[in-house]
Amino acid sequence: MEQSFTERCNHIFNQVIRDYHLTDDVDSKIQNPYERGTIEYSLYLKCWIDTVQWHYEDIIRDPHINPEEALLLKRRIDRSNQDRTDLVEEIDAYFRQLYSEVSPLPDAQINTESPAWAIDRLSILALKIYHMREQVERDDATEEHKERCGAKLAVLLEQQVDLSTAINQLLDDIQAGKKYMKVYRQMKMYNDPSTNPILYKSEE
Repeated sequence: MEQSFTERCNHIFNQVIRDYHLTDDVDSKIQNPYERGTIEYSLYLKCWIDTVQWHYEDIIRDPHINPEEALLLKRRIDRSNQDRTDLVEEIDAYFRQLYSEVSPLPDAQINTESPAWAIDRLSILALKIYHMREQVERDDATEEHKERCGAKLAVLLEQQVDLSTAINQLLDDIQAGKKYMKVYRQMKMYNDPSTNPILYKSEE
């Protein structure tokens, strides 16, 4: 039986998270095993960015972090966020091309979010599941902690099934012309020297 699109996504996301944790180092170089230009390559890269950023967010919350190091890390998080957004838009462009010959039905509806932004949530969800499972399996944690995290893990796993199902249904509906998609650029203003007043006023 052919894999659904989200089965492919979840397989790749789990692969990425395993690969990252071989070193568990935010400076590790990505070794993307998929051919450049394929959707699999983009999905692997997407989850790698998310995984590294997950650990950036852990590090920056260290109460003893050096302020200068924290500022440099905040800059890395900003760049990572922009890379993440750019890649989501690239994945949506893939779907636009994939369904470019589909004619929406007269009563076709638009979805609240594009396929790629839903896949973005699926990638983050894979990370939540991995790290919540770590908490359940901790040798140094209390049984109460493990039980509490086990209950959360069960909810996350259910959410993964539901979100995967919803994404597959959305893609089926787009292919059938029941729904249509638009790609809206995020237009993040704080990264643009021409729209962030702190940046453009500093050049005056």
